[in-house]
Amino acid sequence: MNPNDARSHGYLTQLGGIGLVNLATLTWSTNMVLGRWLRDDVGPLTLAAARYSIAAVILAALLQRRPRTDRRLGQDGWLLLGMALSGVAIFTPTLYLGLRLTTAVNATLINGLGPLLTGVLAALLIREPMSGRQVVGAVVGLAGVVVLIPIGSLSPGQAARGNVGDLITLAAVGLWGLYSVLGRRVMRHRSPLSATAFSAFLGLPFLLAAAAWEARSVSVDLRPALALAVLYIGVAPGVIGFLSWNAGVRRLGPSGAMVFYNTLPLYGALLGHLVLGEPIGPRHLIGGALIVGGGLWAARGQGKEENEASTAR
Repeated sequence: MNPNDARSHGYLTQLGGIGLVNLATLTWSTNMVLGRWLRDDVGPLTLAAARYSIAAVILAALLQRRPRTDRRLGQDGWLLLGMALSGVAIFTPTLYLGLRLTTAVNATLINGLGPLLTGVLAALLIREPMSGRQVVGAVVGLAGVVVLIPIGSLSPGQAARGNVGDLITLAAVGLWGLYSVLGRRVMRHRSPLSATAFSAFLGLPFLLAAAAWEARSVSVDLRPALALAVLYIGVAPGVIGFLSWNAGVRRLGPSGAMVFYNTLPLYGALLGHLVLGEPIGPRHLIGGALIVGGGLWAARGQGKEENEASTAR
């Protein structure tokens, strides 16, 4: 391939990956808003099970049009099971539980550690070291999260009550990083749709069993608004978000994709302003610029390195 054509193709691939992971974080920010809205109506395990029940039906229908190899577990079944446990069966209810026990401020800041945790896991598990640009981009993005969230608004009492929730949320972020790393490995041999679908299929039985256990002590407030919210969560964050994320990971790598995970609090702030009428001030604009700028810097560096490697080959 002509070096210029390879470079152009690499930039287009990189740009597409950036768009995909941002679509994923946008849908997941709506999931967090609805998750908080529904916290008194449905338990975290039941909500997660309902979400993936809907997602599994849609993914199964989409998968029927894929080649036979995409519709079978194959030799990477254990990796898919790892994705199912880390990103579906454990991550989602863990995040919901963490949000019940800590403040949104703390949870958002902890999620800002996602790029660094994913980079470390990628280096340890699949030997994909973080480039200098990715490290700088992750740190700049984390700085944007710190600017975006007013830490001073927390009282000592709130901070003390959130300690357990902070640890649970941190565990959830680590689980998501592991899901992204495993997804990178799996998608060397199968499509993002296949990886997303099988991780949902394999994780759903665990969630259903956990929801049945939760139902013995936590009741569900059945009402039309709840049904519509759960349907949305199953379709947008559960299907569109996961497909977009896995496709973005395939193009950018887990470290490059996780740099943009910091856009989640940015979108959350925007949605809070548009939907809930919360004000947006200078710190939101500065923090947002750092988050997006750090992500663009890291992803641009990755694309340049991949183009040079492709040219050399």
